[in-house]
Parts: sequence; C-alpha cells; structure tokens
Amino acid sequence: MMRDIAISDRQQEQRIFSTRVLLSLCIVLGLTSVVLYRYFDLQINRHLDYVTNSNKNRIHIRSIAPTRGLIFDRHGQLLADNRPAFTLNIIPDRTQNTDSLVAQLGLLLSISDKDIARFEKHAKRSKGFAPVPLKYNLTEEERAILAVNSHLLAGTEVSAQLMRFYPQRELLTHTLGYVGRINDREIRTIDPENYRGTDFIGKIGLEKYYEETLLGKVGTEQVETDARGRVMRVLDKKDPVSGSNLTIHIDSQLQRVALDALKNERGALVAIDVKTGGILSMVSTPSYDPNLFTSGISQKQYDGLLKSPDRPLFNRALRGQYPPGSTVKPLFGLIGLQHKIFDLDYSINDPGYFFMEGIKRPWRDHNADQGGHGQGVDLAEAIIESCDVFFYTTGVKAGIDLLSKESALFGLGDITGIDLPGEKRGIMPSRDWKKENRRQDWFNGDTINMSIGQGFMLTTPLQLAVMSARIAARGKTVVPKLLKSINGEEIEPVYAPDQIEYDDRYWDYIHKAMIDVVHSDRGTARGISKGLNYKLAGKTGTAQVISIHEKEKYDSSKIDKRKWDHALFVAFAPADNPKVALGLIVENGEHGSRTAAPIARKVIDRYLSDYLQKSPNNDALRLAKYSSASIKDN
Repeated sequence: MMRDIAISDRQQEQRIFSTRVLLSLCIVLGLTSVVLYRYFDLQINRHLDYVTNSNKNRIHIRSIAPTRGLIFDRHGQLLADNRPAFTLNIIPDRTQNTDSLVAQLGLLLSISDKDIARFEKHAKRSKGFAPVPLKYNLTEEERAILAVNSHLLAGTEVSAQLMRFYPQRELLTHTLGYVGRINDREIRTIDPENYRGTDFIGKIGLEKYYEETLLGKVGTEQVETDARGRVMRVLDKKDPVSGSNLTIHIDSQLQRVALDALKNERGALVAIDVKTGGILSMVSTPSYDPNLFTSGISQKQYDGLLKSPDRPLFNRALRGQYPPGSTVKPLFGLIGLQHKIFDLDYSINDPGYFFMEGIKRPWRDHNADQGGHGQGVDLAEAIIESCDVFFYTTGVKAGIDLLSKESALFGLGDITGIDLPGEKRGIMPSRDWKKENRRQDWFNGDTINMSIGQGFMLTTPLQLAVMSARIAARGKTVVPKLLKSINGEEIEPVYAPDQIEYDDRYWDYIHKAMIDVVHSDRGTARGISKGLNYKLAGKTGTAQVISIHEKEKYDSSKIDKRKWDHALFVAFAPADNPKVALGLIVENGEHGSRTAAPIARKVIDRYLSDYLQKSPNNDALRLAKYSSASIKDN
C-alpha cells in the first residue's frame, strides 16, 4: 500500500510567514515606540528634573554668615571684636552612617557627650546637605589630625568662622553682655532664615538689645563638590551684609577706674553725661570674663559662677533693687519746697527722735544718742548733716500721694528707658501699690519710713544716677542711653515727655546744700573734699539691711558682714555747670561717707581730668578752689 505523500501548500505557508513578519514588525514598532516615548520623556519632558537632581549631587547652596558688627567706646577703643575660629562639621548626606563617623572621630579627637548631644539636636532640624557642627574651636593639633585622616572621614569638613571676642574681658561684661549658641527656646522665636550659617545670638546686654543691628544679613554661595563633598569651585555668590558697628557713650578708661575702685566690693556704679544722657560708666561687681560663654563654658565653670555667694552673674547696676536711704533727701526737700509744704525759712527742733500722734513708738535719728541736731534745723542743714527727724516731719506733711507722683518725674519707681534688656523698676510705693501688693491700707508710718529712703521704697543704682542727673540739670529729663552712634552716624539724645519745671530758687537752694554736703565742715561727705579743685555736689546714704529694735544700737561687730548696712552716694560735678552725675552703692559698706563717697571722688576726678585735657579752655571747669560756705552764710 502506498503511503500518503504530503503535498506542501505554498500559499498557506506564504500567509503564515507574512502573518509572522507582520506580527514581529508590530512588536518591534511597539517596542521602538516605547523606547522613543521614554527617550522623549527623559530627554524633553523631564530633562530639567534630572538636570536638577544631577546638580544636587555636585552643586550645593551654602549659607554665608555675615560678620557681626563691632562695638567701640566713645574714644574708639574696641570693646567687642570678631576673631577666626575653626569648627568640625559633618554633612549627613555625605556619609553612610553618621553614628559610626562620630564614633570614629571620637577616637581621634576629644569629643564630649555634650558635643554629641548638641550635634544630634542640630542634625534633626538641619537639611541633609547642610554642614552640622560637631566640635568648635579646634586647636592647631586637632586640625592637623583631621587633615592627615581626611581620606577616612568622608562627610566631614573643617570650616573657619568668626567668633566673638571681648578684649577688655571683665571690664564691661554686664553692659556689653555676650553672644552664645542659639538654644531651643530661641530657635522657636527667631526667623531661621536670618540665622542660616550661624549658631550664635546675643544673650544679654547690648549684644541682645541691638541683636538685629549687629547681626547683619546672611549671604549665599553656589558651590560644586566632588563625590566626597569637598568644594571644587564656587559657581555663584551673594555676599552677606555685615552688621552695623556701634559706638557707645562708655569711657573704658573711666570704667576701669570705677571697676578698680569697686573691685573688692559687691556693688554698682553708674555715671551719666548730664547734658546728653549718655552712660559714661556702668559697673557691677564682682564681674566675670564673658569670653567663657562665647566659646562654650564648662559645667564646672558655670556652676562656680552660678553658686557663688557674691553673685557675679547678677547685674546690680540695672537689676539690683536697694533702699536708697538718705540719698533721696535732696529730692524730697525739693518737692516740699516746690509744692509749698514748707518754705525756705521753715525749721524744726530735732531731739533725736520723732513721735507720730497716736503711736507710742518713736522714729529715731541716726545720732539720737548725741541728742539729735538741736534747735532750728532747716532744710539745708537737714541735707548737709542728714537729719532724719526733719524728713520724718516734712514727709508726713507732704503725704505719700505727692511724694510718689513727683518722684516718678525724677526716674524713681519705673524703668528709665535705657537701651538694655532686663531693667528693674524699683518701687516707688503708693496707696494703690500697697493695696495691690500687700492687701493693706497706707499708713502715716509708711510715709515716715519712706521719707528717709527706707520702708517699701527700692531703687536701682541706675535710677539713683538718673535722679542725680535730673537734679543737676534742673529738671531737664534726658533718657539714659548707651548707644552713641551707628556706623558713625550720631544718635540724638532722647528727652522724656515730662519735663520738670520747678522754681529756680529751689534748684539753687538744693544745689548749694548738696555742695555743702561735701565742702562744708559739717557735711557728711566732707572727708572727700581735701584737694578738690572743683565744686562737687553730693549726698551720702546708709540703708539698713536688717531691722534693729528701737532700744538696741547698731553694732557691726556683732552682725555678719552680709547683714551690714549698705553704703550709697549720689553726686554731680562741677556743681556750677554739671557735666557728670552718678549713683553708686556698696553692698554692706555701712557708711556712704566712708565707703561710697571716696569711690565717687575717684571716678569724677578722672572724668573731669580727661575732660579738661580735651577742653582746656572750658570756663565751666574753673580750677580755682572752692571756698566752702554754708547755705545760711550765703
């Protein structure tokens, strides 16, 4: 039987082949279309995206911190400078394991737990490509170690930056303040854009008050980096704007005299230019070196300052609140004269004590054991010899309402408006004040205590200086200021809205009485008059720290020194044309005449000596010695 022989069908084969070719062509064209579409999408549609991503790997925008403005004293002495310092940074995007890198760096350098904690905190709020500081103030040896091992430390960089430096160290700490690293509380309140590239901000003093002026404006630079993050070249740059330079009224030489005079004491002194309100000196002792804070103070050093019983961190000039004692007697006498509470002929009998009707307890005079000041004590004698009984008597006559209201015009009981943060108001008590703060009515006994600067009344050394300046200027109320000029442009004095218009006769009378406090044989500050070749007007004060029973006598030998009376002094000079006024306190210095007044004399001597050298023909500073005579003789 013959097998069936398959006969090929050419047409069928041709159809199959054609179908397969067509199908393959469709597949090829489809795939080609996909490739072409993807190519178009990548090269045309998403070209900018990929260029941007590519540039991100090699091009970065870096912030450039502005140079902080400098601070000078009135004579051009540099008080706040900027000096180069080196910082070790880590760029998180340039390292695979930040923790491992930090541990590796810890084997090469001394890196504290505090450094690591601060780094981790900053890294959390930083962008990955931005450098995050790990260790500040690298030494030359540490920089050399990092340079030798740089090939093992991908993601690290050493940057140079300017750090604040205070060449005068402890001389002006409480006035200038200092800068420090931005903390968590500050980061929530500042504009982060203004602080890109810097970790520092003004903490206290002028550095804080004029932070915006001193800071400047941040700049940027576009840089190209290699795979290790090292900068190869700068592509574009926008320069930062440096902060403004400040000149302040402070005379650093006068400041040194005041600091040296107070160096072994706890106290404060403020000296003011009577005509401009410029602060010539502001000292609070003890002081400390602010450079400790700019570079990162150790916990041990900080604890030493914080726990010291002398409280060096406390700005006594601005924030210390003390009973003013007898330093307010010229002011209260002036108020009494102006408002006709008594006249120039008014006098009292002072047996050494004062009784208030209805009260059995007497108010004693400081010399009650000697029988008081005797008969015919008028206002001049009460100021010159500091007679308490006179002011007990007239204080009750004037009343708390008048004394409180008028004292405010002289700067007591309110902030003075000085350009420093944190000023305390002090207390100029009133009926409303006692009602609000003590939940009690005001009594005449309260007025008696306040009439000699005791009781509820508290003032700051700055307020005492302002009061003295306004008495010296016969009611011209210039607001105290530290800033003298910005980038050489002078700042005009600021006048308080309420000028004090008192009778010229009363200004003359009070000025002469304050002159006799120093120059007469009976004055409480006569001890500093020897060798004076100008007229110095002043008033001593002694303020109790603890209460003494009426039948007991103050005896410092039986009391701990920190409970001794405070010594105070206010003054202005030269009295015939005042240039400078001051207020000062020596904590637990006991007597204003023996402790505080000699310090004031040194400061005023130095200021007027310098003033004479700069103004040799100034008639206001005549060198003829003052032949003292009492008010009564005049």
